[in-house]
Amino acid sequence: MRLATYASVSVASVLIIIKAGAWIATESVSLLSSLVDSVLDVGASVVNLLAVRHALTPADRDHRFGHGKAEALAGLAQAAFIAGSGAFLLLESIDRFIQPREISNSETGIIVMVIAIVMTLLLIGFQSYVVKQTGSVAIKADSLHYRADILVNVAVIVSLFLASNLSWSMADPIFAILIVAYMSIGAYKISVQSLDVLMDKEFPDEDRKRIKEIAESHEKVLNVHDMRTRSSGATSFIQFHAEMAKEISLAEAHDIADEVMYMVEEAFPNTEVLIHQDPEGVDERRDDVQE
Repeated sequence: MRLATYASVSVASVLIIIKAGAWIATESVSLLSSLVDSVLDVGASVVNLLAVRHALTPADRDHRFGHGKAEALAGLAQAAFIAGSGAFLLLESIDRFIQPREISNSETGIIVMVIAIVMTLLLIGFQSYVVKQTGSVAIKADSLHYRADILVNVAVIVSLFLASNLSWSMADPIFAILIVAYMSIGAYKISVQSLDVLMDKEFPDEDRKRIKEIAESHEKVLNVHDMRTRSSGATSFIQFHAEMAKEISLAEAHDIADEVMYMVEEAFPNTEVLIHQDPEGVDERRDDVQE
């Protein structure tokens, strides 16, 4: 996870340098939008780097569940970065509609965009591997942003081609506005995902159903109820009540709970499972929330 954050900061920094040179050469507002996006990529990736470093800090006395939610806070910061850049680019595009400018040195801009696409694809590939291994919300949000960059760079290439070869000066601001719209969608998705983590949203219904099926597959577990699930960074937490025969001893109930815990943890890696043992038929307070 740390290596993924270092890689994203490095790639974004290189892209800023080459895109700045291309923008100076072309004065394209759509290329400017890509440059601004890369500047914000650096800011967002630095926030990610700090957040991931904090999120990987082991649980301590004051934070028994760890520091994983720092990743979700980084995701919200990324959404804010994207929204801010979108507002700036929208104003710049409107100005270009009012005062159109001729695009020059479009070949330079296109070459730079192709280089940016190749570098971004390599970064996304590495980030996807990290997300698959860790489930990191922060890295996933960062990867989503860079996936949007691919489309942004393609749009810039098309814009430069239309403006320089077909003399369609309006293509530049139009594509810039389309890029802003796409960035806004990405910001919304990142913010929703981050808020889900911060608000302890439950696992999807199919995962909850699978947990229940795994637990109840144990021959001595009669029923599972009051399940609660949530995620915090790369770690997830699962807890539920497991009903067992009232005649068994506390020691046997403990052993059964341990067996079920290992079964669930095997199916859901990077989780902590907490099981409360209930004797069959006990009259107890139940969770009022419908399953």
